[in-house]
Amino acid sequence: MKISLYRILSSKSIMGKGYSTEEIREKLISILDDSVSGMSGVEISEKVGINRITMSKYLKVFAAEGLLRQKNIGNVTLWFLEPGQESFNFPDDYFKVVPRYLDYLVKGTEDQVYSLIRNCIHSGGTVNRLVLEVISPSIDHVKQLFDDGKIGTSEQNLLMNTISKSLQIFNQIQVVSDPKKNIVVIAAESESRLYSEAASAVYHSDGWKVSHLGDMSSSINVLFDLDFQKLIGKIWKQKPGILVITVFSQTDEGLNFFADSINPIKEKSGKQMKLALCGKVSKKTKIQSDLTSEKIGDILQWSQTISQNLK
Repeated sequence: MKISLYRILSSKSIMGKGYSTEEIREKLISILDDSVSGMSGVEISEKVGINRITMSKYLKVFAAEGLLRQKNIGNVTLWFLEPGQESFNFPDDYFKVVPRYLDYLVKGTEDQVYSLIRNCIHSGGTVNRLVLEVISPSIDHVKQLFDDGKIGTSEQNLLMNTISKSLQIFNQIQVVSDPKKNIVVIAAESESRLYSEAASAVYHSDGWKVSHLGDMSSSINVLFDLDFQKLIGKIWKQKPGILVITVFSQTDEGLNFFADSINPIKEKSGKQMKLALCGKVSKKTKIQSDLTSEKIGDILQWSQTISQNLK
């Protein structure tokens, strides 16, 4: 997979002026914020103070990332700022994003939610912290609103789908995946789907080769182990590096079923296959796994640690 031009440019300063990508973004927001009629690439390059060719590359990158839109009038291309753009200063501004995301989610519009996430990415926010500090708590909050009777099933589904689309924005960031870091993410039931999507987004951003299976409740049957073993044979054919299987479930029964089905496969595959379970397990329940935790952050940190031990 090719690394995005945005990330290539992010790692370097502009020749001559020495501007970082974040500084270019801030300058563009400042320049185009009050421009109703838009500006040409030449005008923008003059105002920013870098050459036209380099500026053209940046304009295309920011357009692809959702910061800008373009309109062709004759032979002239005009650039406009997409509505709702703003800059954050991370890590200091994470505390600002948390209530704003939740407010946009519950009271605002989908466009505001997605613009906020894109703004955070453009401003240098990490997927890990955005998922753990913004997205995951919002999933819990929506569930609580439903449990308290403050929203109905229809509204809950709408909000959950909006959160899911937020996570898809992270997955659109192009990264170079490491063939030695393989992960399969499973949701034991529909209630765990968003948590599995959230974890998958972080794994993707960290260069894992992610196989997200989503809600696997319909596959809970006596033939699951055979079906799953076939899948493992395809996605981990040459067994490079490690393969981590992460199961998310809201119940002991869900974790038990997948652990019982996967552990025999794990034993045959050797020490390079790991099993992590994310969910609340009662004290009386004993489930065999490499890690069991109800905190998604623990699962992600543990995965990062074992992947670093490969190097």
